[in-house]
Amino acid sequence: MESRLDILIDLLHACPDGALATHSVAVPGFPFATALPFATDQQHRPVFLISTLAEHTQNLAADSRASLLVRRLLPEGEMSRATLAGRVEPIKAEPPLVERYLRYQPEAERFLQFGDFGFFRLEPEKIRIVGGFGQAGWLEGHRLGVSPRLTFSEERVVLESLLVPVGVALLGLDSLGVDLRIGDARRRIAFERGPLAANEVVGAAQSLLDSLAD
Repeated sequence: MESRLDILIDLLHACPDGALATHSVAVPGFPFATALPFATDQQHRPVFLISTLAEHTQNLAADSRASLLVRRLLPEGEMSRATLAGRVEPIKAEPPLVERYLRYQPEAERFLQFGDFGFFRLEPEKIRIVGGFGQAGWLEGHRLGVSPRLTFSEERVVLESLLVPVGVALLGLDSLGVDLRIGDARRRIAFERGPLAANEVVGAAQSLLDSLAD
């Protein structure tokens, strides 16, 4: 059985979007939920590119506390899901993070041409995970900080060294697995053992990619 942390990381990397709930300014006392695309940083934290004019951005400016729901359907009608509760605040996104974000969300590139879009990151404090029937529990937010972790520069070196099968787009990788797009579907493949050090990731990632080509 997968651990709660494994389920959480799989969801965060496999889901292209989620439902972000903020404290409404327009309707005080009520939550305001909206669908929002995201990608993860090198510590698996959700990163968003959003407009300063958006309703949820105005809500976050007044109260940074928020929650993000990500989910995926399982066989037999069950659903794997996680709710991350924490604070969503603006960040200065360095070029390597922007580059990574656009690999996961390429359609977002046009928004970077507008001056009113900026990057935000969710720093989770508590996480509720439901992996299916009878699999539920809480995790502390700091558990996402898996170690060892790849830096953006280490990730880029590995990405440039891999041989990718035809029809597969390599989105990103980390010490626990590889993120791919096959057709229109995003897929997360975890390493058999991990987390791996940077010098171990190349071989493990290439083996996974080779298995897709078989």
